[in-house]
Amino acid sequence: MLQLGFIRENREYVIERLGVKHFKDAEQTIDNVISQDNKRRTTQTELDKVKAEANSIAKQVGMLYKQGQKEQAEEMKKQSAACKEKEKELSELLAQTESEIRSLLLTIPNLPNKDVPLGKTAEDNVVVLQKGEMPSLSENAKPHWELCSEYDIIDFELGNKITGAGFPLYKKKGAKLQRALINFFLNEAEKDGFTEVQPPLMVNESSALATGQLPDKEAQMYTIPLDNFYMIPTAEVPVTNIFRDTIQKEKDLPLQYCAYSQCFRREAGSYGKDVRGLNRLHQFDKVEIVCIDTPEHSYEQLEVMKAHVASLLDKLELPYRVLRLCGGDMSFTSAITYDFEVWSAAQKRWLEVSSVSNFETYQANRLKLRYKNSEGKTVLAHTLNGSALALPRIVAALLENNQTPEGIKIPKALQQYTGFEMID
Repeated sequence: MLQLGFIRENREYVIERLGVKHFKDAEQTIDNVISQDNKRRTTQTELDKVKAEANSIAKQVGMLYKQGQKEQAEEMKKQSAACKEKEKELSELLAQTESEIRSLLLTIPNLPNKDVPLGKTAEDNVVVLQKGEMPSLSENAKPHWELCSEYDIIDFELGNKITGAGFPLYKKKGAKLQRALINFFLNEAEKDGFTEVQPPLMVNESSALATGQLPDKEAQMYTIPLDNFYMIPTAEVPVTNIFRDTIQKEKDLPLQYCAYSQCFRREAGSYGKDVRGLNRLHQFDKVEIVCIDTPEHSYEQLEVMKAHVASLLDKLELPYRVLRLCGGDMSFTSAITYDFEVWSAAQKRWLEVSSVSNFETYQANRLKLRYKNSEGKTVLAHTLNGSALALPRIVAALLENNQTPEGIKIPKALQQYTGFEMID
């Protein structure tokens, strides 16, 4: 959430940056926020005056009673009652205005960093790195959903029977490959200094609000209305909320955490060839990395996280590219995002497997996540996160890119985790 003081002091800049994200009615919304804040300030000033007047009257009433001037004291008490009634009205107006301001602020996305490219769609994203050798497959190479059926490792129809489309059943070497990838990703994260946690798979409304899933992504989340819980779309949500309403010590930053979790997304409106097989699921496995750092060092930390994700893809021997997302393709909460995509040889297209983002103070303001700097001041921290990695499209690329007449080869880095070299 943007800070109200920053909006007031930088109106034109805020409107200009929101334009990069193609936020509709930016000027009207920002002016509405400032107008409501002016109303809040006026109301607060009036309330303070009424409170001061009430305190003054209360002292006078006490003195009049001590002096035996009961009639005057009783008359003054009437004035006190009027002040209390006015105080109540102003307090209610103040609370209402503050609520309206917060509701408005929750609808405003984060401001994109100056390095975010201009553009509206994924076509405008900028490729900043491409690495790895593209596999050369035979003309009869199969997409992963056919390979899954041929080797009996993932059953999409059975998953559809049990739950519905987008909930595959992993079995035999397919299940072992999932477990191997999870352990590989977690161990690599630990080697790079990330502390592992295992978070809940459901969060409450406060947690979803704090990281920006609400109100922006409410339609994409599975809900449990009876308890007002939400199934997590990513481990980012519970892990980042570990630090909600906390004040950290600067010497302890950066804080680096990783977590494996299942993720749940409704993916409403998804259809067509791009969602076939493992390309888009409602339930999937992912290892997430989350970092808390100072504003001065968070972009260095962003590079550390990008390097970590790149190292995983290097070790899996997958060709990949890194894109800096344009303003129109970024998430609601992000200040800057880099997507990692792997090449799917049988589908002949790039598949997104990770997003690494810096949210600057946007989430921290919602979280009330702060730290004490070297000057002893309490200031907002920066939050960052990234997928390291999401499994479905990694599995899709591994199956497709490594298919041979003898079977599917397992990358050397994974073999100690799978216990086998081939899926055959």
